[in-house]
Amino acid sequence: MSRMHCLIMMWVLSMFLSFSAATAEELVVSADFPGGSAEVVEVDQTQRTIVVRPAGDPQFGWPCWWYFQVTGVTPGEELTVTVDASQLKQANGQKLSSLWALPARAAFSTDQRRWSQTAAGKKQGETCTWKVKPDAKVAWFAWGPPFVPSDAEALVKTLDQKHTHVTAFELCKTRAGRSVPALVVSRKEDDREDRMVIWVQARQHAWESGGSWVGRGFIEWAVGDDPLAVALREKADIYFVPIMDVDNVATGNGGKNQVPHDHNRDWSEMPRWNAVQAVMKSLKQFDQQNRLVMFVDLHNPGANSKQPFFYIAPPELNTKRRKALQDTFITVCREEMREPLKLDQSTPSTGPKYDKRWKEISSNWVRSATREHVVGITLETCWNTPHSNPQGYMTVGQQLGRGIARYLKEDPRMSPAPQ
Repeated sequence: MSRMHCLIMMWVLSMFLSFSAATAEELVVSADFPGGSAEVVEVDQTQRTIVVRPAGDPQFGWPCWWYFQVTGVTPGEELTVTVDASQLKQANGQKLSSLWALPARAAFSTDQRRWSQTAAGKKQGETCTWKVKPDAKVAWFAWGPPFVPSDAEALVKTLDQKHTHVTAFELCKTRAGRSVPALVVSRKEDDREDRMVIWVQARQHAWESGGSWVGRGFIEWAVGDDPLAVALREKADIYFVPIMDVDNVATGNGGKNQVPHDHNRDWSEMPRWNAVQAVMKSLKQFDQQNRLVMFVDLHNPGANSKQPFFYIAPPELNTKRRKALQDTFITVCREEMREPLKLDQSTPSTGPKYDKRWKEISSNWVRSATREHVVGITLETCWNTPHSNPQGYMTVGQQLGRGIARYLKEDPRMSPAPQ
């Protein structure tokens, strides 16, 4: 091919690209909706590239969460999305590692209901870039699959309407006046006062959206037809709170390490957060009735974690009996949590070296304030893997449910103290 032909082809190609850009709708990026968070750095209408930064206020937690909408998309066209995490700071002004804001795979959707993962992005310095070809005129992108207050409300309402043994209720109002949805699974025809109580909750740290999806998987399993779920409902009441820190989830803030402290450092004599206060009151009541047997707090861990794991009781709060029951529960869960996310063998603890407010961590408060047979534990489900999506998270929740049901085949209140 002659040089002249090459020049002509390049000119034709450039004219085609210019025409395509001119005829394409303008891309518009917005985060003005519940849970949204993005500062627009640049939108190149010709190259169809978007650059944003997380826009959370550090006073309301680590600003690693991002979630935004793109309109003006030509269905099937390739969009290039970059998140710049180089400006992240904590409330005290110290730098926050970009790792917290840059998953290998971003979450995206064309309807805000069904969430998929992108292909692995390309990291460069403190940015990451993903390429996606949405098949719709509108697309949403997020750090992980969002689960916002309206999702929590819809979940508890749907299960209430569908199952006679489910009752939706409002745990409390937040400090900003928002409702905190919750539900209880209980056999209404069984009014025995000795039924066991299980309490499962998620999102004390608002940005850890995977916890709500794990919780959804658990509670939908718990009301279902699995023989283990049916047997569990025969003997236990199950309480579930999909989102504890509703305010920060609604405003797109991170929640973790917010000022003066976050929900999971608030379990004290004078709790600041209304949801924590409400849960503490309920747990104390159930423990006084000798009904509480299990408390599970659902979280997402650091970027480098590739397997779910439990935070266990520190030695300072353990007894032989408590440790034996905890170990039995974890052993059963290891048998259930195998695929796609296998439960890690490691079991770190949350003692004095973990955090200066270690006694005000929820599971530690449960361990110190309730009877010896109560298992209080934190499940951390990894967010930076190919399976860190709604289906993967919900599978972990189902497996957690089976682990709880198998563990409670024997009533831990009747277990003898180890010699």
